[in-house]
Amino acid sequence: MNRFRWIPAIIAFAMLAGCAPSINPDGEVLHETDQSEEVETTIIPNLKLSDNYYRTLIPYKESASRGLVVSNISTKYDMREVENGLMRISQHEFDTENYFFQEGQYLDKETISFWLARKNQTKDEEPELQGLNPSSIDKATGQEMEPTVKADKAPIYLAHIVEQNYLVKTDENKVKLGGLSIGLALNSVYYYQKEQYGEYFEQGITNADLVKAGKEMAQEIINRLRARPELADVPIVIALFKQEARNSIVPGTYFAYNVSDKNETKLGEWVNVEEKFVTFPMSSPEDIYREMNDDFQKFKQDIDKYFSNFTSVIGTGFYQNKDIASLEIEVPIQFYGTAEIIGFTQYLTGVMLKQFPEDLAITVNITSVNGAEALIKKEPNSDDPFVHIYE
Repeated sequence: MNRFRWIPAIIAFAMLAGCAPSINPDGEVLHETDQSEEVETTIIPNLKLSDNYYRTLIPYKESASRGLVVSNISTKYDMREVENGLMRISQHEFDTENYFFQEGQYLDKETISFWLARKNQTKDEEPELQGLNPSSIDKATGQEMEPTVKADKAPIYLAHIVEQNYLVKTDENKVKLGGLSIGLALNSVYYYQKEQYGEYFEQGITNADLVKAGKEMAQEIINRLRARPELADVPIVIALFKQEARNSIVPGTYFAYNVSDKNETKLGEWVNVEEKFVTFPMSSPEDIYREMNDDFQKFKQDIDKYFSNFTSVIGTGFYQNKDIASLEIEVPIQFYGTAEIIGFTQYLTGVMLKQFPEDLAITVNITSVNGAEALIKKEPNSDDPFVHIYE
């Protein structure tokens, strides 16, 4: 029998997000920053949720470029995944047992803004701040290209740069930078205007052009980072993220990463990343998604039995190496009574356990016009899901 745990919303959130570690004095260490002479006292939480999560230092330091992701990334889905995906890739180089996570402290807003510009939009006497995107100046005429020409020959490839720092503890009870991860968010579609305040047009960017530009930019960024003394002797992971179109309801994914070993400028071999987000149900699924699509259709049919006019169930499947790793389901409802919500949540939990594979991680969010109503979360190989009704 499934157990329902009635927990206030703020506590439930803390359990899921891992925001309530217990602290003891033994967790205190000194943090020497590379940018100043100051030595800060910081705390390492003694609670580690699982091998899938890094511990973060307290007090928490916000990114030096905080806020840019909102203006540079096209969708809310990409905003989250460009950071979460980079953290997953970083675990190949920086394990969660010995490294601690910190938001990027070395690339500030001004630097990233310069790097995201076109090459002709920055001063030539400051090559370390030169824009990484193609110049909009026609080499033959020396004039600014027409918008349609830019879209075809010189689109904006690089939309955003994400930095993450990974710290290690030393024998002197201090923490220091142990590694750096950089994510390059690349556009799959270039949006442009033919005239100021005019309508937007779009130009698709081929995968070949995207990969070529991304790898060239990655090497240039490594060169610039290595020129900084404080970053010369740490390994740097750099990864390429392909953004989805602005109207997409699923996030893009990282498709390749590389590692520059400490004291090295040259990148090694690129490693392909096989990750993809897909939506369910599908009308004509590929073979790789067919079985899960059938399961989802059965799940939806069982919901339709509860509500004959219910059609809005949407699932997002996350695939790694062509196998589904997790499924997130959004279920909007049109009724508001507490008893109805409890009854429906109980029913939905049973349907979820019946229709989907036992080894699949599943999250179901039940919402209404009033906001979140209920949450069902099942870990792989568990028949005892966490169920919470929001008060």
